[in-house]
Amino acid sequence: MNKHTSKKHGLWTIMKPVMLEIRLAMVLSAIGSLSLIASLLILSLTLTNIMQGTPLELFNIKLDLINTIILLAILTAIAFLSRFYAFVVSHLGAFRLEQILRTKLTQHLAEIPLGYIISNGSGSLKKVIQNDVRNLHTFVADSIPMLAKSIVAPITTLIILFIIDYRLALASICILLLGWLAMAYAMRDSKELRDKYDQSQSDINKAVIEFAQAMPVVRTFDDGTSSFKRYNSALYAYKENLTNWMKISAVPAKLGMIILSPLPTLLTVLFIGILLLNSGSLELFALICALFLSTGMADAMMPIMWLQNFIKKSQASALKIQELLDVPTLPISKNAKIPTTFELEFKNVFFKYENVEENYALKNINFKIESGSVTALVGPSGAGKSTIAKLIPRFWDASKGEICIGEINIKNIEPHVLMNTVSFVFQDTFLFQDTIYNNIKIANENASKEEVIEAAKAAQIHDFIESLPNAYETKAGDRGTNLSGGQKQRITIARAILRDTPIVVLDEATAFADPENEEEIVKALANLTINKTVIMIAHRLSTIKNADQIVVFDQGEISEIGKHEKLLENKGIYKKLWENYEQASQWNLEKGKTNE
Repeated sequence: MNKHTSKKHGLWTIMKPVMLEIRLAMVLSAIGSLSLIASLLILSLTLTNIMQGTPLELFNIKLDLINTIILLAILTAIAFLSRFYAFVVSHLGAFRLEQILRTKLTQHLAEIPLGYIISNGSGSLKKVIQNDVRNLHTFVADSIPMLAKSIVAPITTLIILFIIDYRLALASICILLLGWLAMAYAMRDSKELRDKYDQSQSDINKAVIEFAQAMPVVRTFDDGTSSFKRYNSALYAYKENLTNWMKISAVPAKLGMIILSPLPTLLTVLFIGILLLNSGSLELFALICALFLSTGMADAMMPIMWLQNFIKKSQASALKIQELLDVPTLPISKNAKIPTTFELEFKNVFFKYENVEENYALKNINFKIESGSVTALVGPSGAGKSTIAKLIPRFWDASKGEICIGEINIKNIEPHVLMNTVSFVFQDTFLFQDTIYNNIKIANENASKEEVIEAAKAAQIHDFIESLPNAYETKAGDRGTNLSGGQKQRITIARAILRDTPIVVLDEATAFADPENEEEIVKALANLTINKTVIMIAHRLSTIKNADQIVVFDQGEISEIGKHEKLLENKGIYKKLWENYEQASQWNLEKGKTNE
């Protein structure tokens, strides 16, 4: 079922799974702030009584100095422990939120069209899954307790100040307002600057990934200067955006921080308090209490300034995460069916890529592949052959028309059933940084060790694996860097053999093989395709001469269908491709031309 539904977006919505931890952390932080304020009130009362030589009395209970110290120590301990456990709870919630979001994102990525992932690139997706989720983790872990403190402490302090003496309260508010205005101006949100900042971060991620993946090419053809230009440009853009932002906010931010530091508030309250005290309209307790509380209020409000900017940054991250989660998943029919036969048919299929208004990549595709037969897809580069193959497992959905397996529309087949029906061997192999054994077994987690070995034998790779120091427990390396192209290809064929699906798609499976490996790969493919429905995409036309059916594509349309001999007689595109292939196969490196 398509999970794309209308949802509320925003920071607090996406943090809903950990709202219990957030609320508890805020309550604990609030208790800590109230305990600290209470201790300041008692300390003010104690100092007043000491200066005036009167006994300390609290709620009609007389306290000596030792009891007062004990009470202050208890309140301080409560404040410390509450603050400590507020951060413990918020960090636990942050880690749980991080786990929930990354799990949810990765599961969602597995269900959305592959086309979205390809078109957006790994850099932007990495930013969402890593950076944006980390931003929310940091916000919950570090900012939630501070946010509670920054709300509860100033409000409570202000109420007490108004109760004690409204004039001192107003003096404190005036200083805070000046600092607030300066900081608000410094931290005003600029959507344009923020968007540029986020885009430059994404560009850096893309450039780094691209440079790392292309390292062999970079070292072969240049010293990294030209190939790393995109990364340098992204860094420069990042620096410029950040510098511009800092220039705009630097002066008012410094002014606001000076005003909101305890000293200006302390001097103002002290000056006005002394005047009022000398005039007899203010008590000593009120002045001492106001001096303690007003500076604490300024200190408590300071985090609000940078929290405001951090909240906006976290809000932007939450929206990016929600945007990815809102990408529609491939729709699944409620009346799912399981195919019992495995002929494959394309019926009036049209396809165009997302955000492309015109220019269909595939147009009016109609052909049928009989169960147990071999069909080859050929044509010039960009003709649509690989796109056809990737529509079968629903990496994308056809824009129009139907693709049927056993007369069942693939949209009516559940994804796990479809993936157990079709297996792939691509020209671009991918091995995980794990053991060779696990790289094969990933095709069937329930397979026994004997079945994995039998698949490797059928793929003509068992003897090579056994020759390695650790045999099947040898690490393949990052993307299989410890293995040759032909060896990696045979391991992926072993995967497909272990998967044992009735339909097999071979996309240029021998494209990068050397002569020795090609012979082994051909033997492996022969074992893979026994009694299977096979779709083969190949530029080496000699490998598909004996196919039961050859479908020739040109500019997204079917140009010809038939067997090898019949297509040569037609003198169409296939004949031209065959002649070009034969001419290329006779090319002589020494002469730089074909042999006469």
